[in-house]
Amino acid sequence: MRARHAVLAILMGLLVLLGWLWLNMLSPYTYDRPEHLADIEEGEHSVFVYGTLRFAPIRWLVMGRAGEADPAVLEGYRREGLDLTEAPGERVAGEVIEVDAGELERLDRYERLGIRYERVPTRLADGRMAWVYRRLKASQHPADAGATN
Repeated sequence: MRARHAVLAILMGLLVLLGWLWLNMLSPYTYDRPEHLADIEEGEHSVFVYGTLRFAPIRWLVMGRAGEADPAVLEGYRREGLDLTEAPGERVAGEVIEVDAGELERLDRYERLGIRYERVPTRLADGRMAWVYRRLKASQHPADAGATN
């Protein structure tokens, strides 16, 4: 009987975790794209990831596929918590993933584009251009960002 309760407790915990992940990362109900943001262009987009999105299981949850990731370096920055800070002579190791417009939209939702992060085109150490998510400064947060969470 105790084993049955333990299994039930584990299953309930997993269900709660999956629900939380869906609500916070994938759900259209917890993020309204701010109107001031430009539309996403169709086609392929390169994105430099340096945090949780470096992990294939997280990308799979967010985008619906893990995708291939190429090692990459962003020079002139250092990682500070959830953001990058300009730091001449320093570098941030990360990866570049190639995504389509729909996947970029899902990444924007995960990063809460326009609410928590901005997406900035940046040149990497190898010369490639890629989108990089950067934390918005407090002064950049729109008064009405359309967040529902």
